Amino acid sequence: MTVHFIGAGPGAADLITVRGRDLLASCPVVLWAGSIVSRDLLAHCRPDARIVDTAPLSLDEIEAEFVKAHAAGEDVARLHSGDLSVWSAMGEQIRRLRRLAIPYTVTPGVPSFAAAAAVLEQELTLPEVAQSLVLTRTSGRASAMPETETLTAFAATRATLAIHLSIHVLPKVVADLTPDYGADCPVAVVFRATWPDQQVVRATLATIEAEVAKSPIERTALILVGRALAAEDFRDSSLYDAAYQRRFRGRDSRPE
Repeated sequence: MTVHFIGAGPGAADLITVRGRDLLASCPVVLWAGSIVSRDLLAHCRPDARIVDTAPLSLDEIEAEFVKAHAAGEDVARLHSGDLSVWSAMGEQIRRLRRLAIPYTVTPGVPSFAAAAAVLEQELTLPEVAQSLVLTRTSGRASAMPETETLTAFAATRATLAIHLSIHVLPKVVADLTPDYGADCPVAVVFRATWPDQQVVRATLATIEAEVAKSPIERTALILVGRALAAEDFRDSSLYDAAYQRRFRGRDSRPE
C-alpha cells in the first residue's frame, strides 16, 4: 500500500500531469481537497473508488484515513491543488506517514504562478530586467511569516514577485513595495487562473487597488509585481544569438 501525493494543477482538469492522472485512475481511495481542487478531476477516478473530501477534516482525521487504507492494503491518491512543493501542507502529512512507516510517493503539479504567467502570456524573467522570481506570501491565520521574510526585504531585490494568499491585504502589499519598485511598476492580479471564472486585472502599484475595487476579489488570487510584466525594450538573450556557440549548436566558432 502506498499514499500517492499528487499535484492537481491550478484548476483546469487537463492540466494535471499524465503520471498524476494515471495514479488517480488506479487508486481505490482518493482524498482530495474539495474546496480548492476542481471536481472535474474526479472524472479520472475509477468507478468504484472511495472518494473523501478533506476540506472539512482535521490532520488527525486525514491520518485516520491513511491508517484505514493501509490496514486494507489500498493505495491512496492524495490530491492537492497546484504543486506540492509550496503551501500544500504535504510536509506535515509526510511526517506522520514516516512515523507510521506507511510508504508514499510525490508527483508534482503545475504551480499557480506558472498558470498565471501562461494566462498573462508572459515570461517572468527577461534579460537585464529580471532574472529572479520570488514566491512569497504574507502572514495569515494558518501560518505566520518568519521575521526575515518580509515584502520590504524582497522588494530590495526588485525581482519579479509572485505573492500568494495576500489579496485581502492588497493595500499593505502596495505600501510595502512602492518605495523600491516605484508607483509606476506593473502589477497583475490573476484570480483562479485556468478556471472557467478566471479574472485578470492589470495595473500599476499606484492604480491596482482602484482597479481591483471595481470587481472585488477576496481569495484565490495571485499578485504578480515587477518590471518584467510590461517590458518591451529588453535585449534578446544570448541563447539564440547566431554568434553564441553552445555544444548543441555544432557550429565552428573559430575565427577565419
